[in-house]
Amino acid sequence: MPVTVVVGGQFGSEGKGKVAHFLVRHAGARVAVRVGGPNSGHTSYDHRGKRHIFRQLPTAALEPDTTCVLPAGSLIDVDVLRQEVERIQLPPERLVIDPGAFIVAKEHVRRERHSTLRDRIGSTQSGTGAAMIDRIRRISADNLANTNAYLRRFTAQGPAVELLRTLLSTGERILVEGTQGFGLSNIHARDYPFATSRDTTAATFVAETGLSPLDVDEIVLVVRAFPIRVGGNSGPLPSEVDWETVAQECGVDSLVERTTVTNAVRRVGRFDPTVVRAAIVSNTPTKLVLNHVDYLDSHTSQTQCLSPYADEQVSCYETAIGRRFDWIGLSPFSLIPRISRNRTPGSKPNGVTDSFASRGQIADEY
Repeated sequence: MPVTVVVGGQFGSEGKGKVAHFLVRHAGARVAVRVGGPNSGHTSYDHRGKRHIFRQLPTAALEPDTTCVLPAGSLIDVDVLRQEVERIQLPPERLVIDPGAFIVAKEHVRRERHSTLRDRIGSTQSGTGAAMIDRIRRISADNLANTNAYLRRFTAQGPAVELLRTLLSTGERILVEGTQGFGLSNIHARDYPFATSRDTTAATFVAETGLSPLDVDEIVLVVRAFPIRVGGNSGPLPSEVDWETVAQECGVDSLVERTTVTNAVRRVGRFDPTVVRAAIVSNTPTKLVLNHVDYLDSHTSQTQCLSPYADEQVSCYETAIGRRFDWIGLSPFSLIPRISRNRTPGSKPNGVTDSFASRGQIADEY
């Protein structure tokens, strides 16, 4: 120990990137590990309030003193990674890639785009699944990271787990930024085959990093007040509504979310405890985060405290899942500790403990 793992508890886009960035800043983590591949985007904001979407790098790449690691279990689209590195001008010494990470080649992308995956299950067609299949087939080592001229500068120091183990031995904290959500797990999704190409539990994220389960002392499960699925035929979404209804109920003129990879309008539904309870069973989180509470009442993003209505709704969610939330996300830029008006009468309104920027608005996603 100490290792923190951030995991999604629904169908992705729960705000894991924002939470991971927040935790790196507040826990003083030296290293942020991003697992998975380019089939999902994580959003966070820099100190100027500029929005960044990362499909390969951890969101803590925005922090000047954090080393970014793509471990052996990663799937890397070299063009996507290069664009992200150049966009934020990430110094080469701040990025470590395991030589055994696997490359998502153009052929993998082409193969998925000519498949029926988009129509059948709402795939983003990023090539991630096709790359995973080729890795399992074990045809050759030509797609390993250390065979690529651009990636070789980041793989030179050898297996990434050796760096991680060295840091752990000196007491440094490491954060593992998980991807997608429990409800999309290829193994545990109750709506299979409407799933992604891999498992999405904290245990698998740790395994892909090369660390031991005994290294982990904190698992943070992130969920949202209105879960989403990608657009199209992407599987069951209990209590599905439309964005116009969500906007009307929370008090804004318009609201819509689009996927970061395909730019398609997301499907949205009301909070359903079933998938969250299952995620809790499989991940045994030490902390729970509820994001997008401003979708219940837009005023919470302006006041940075729960309105009586939002507090009542959050309490209902807690009763339904049998766990109390530790942190509440009221905007794309902030997290506050959960202090219930109902359960602590006479307490002061929730105070802001972190703000990514001085904003008070609903964003299209976070």
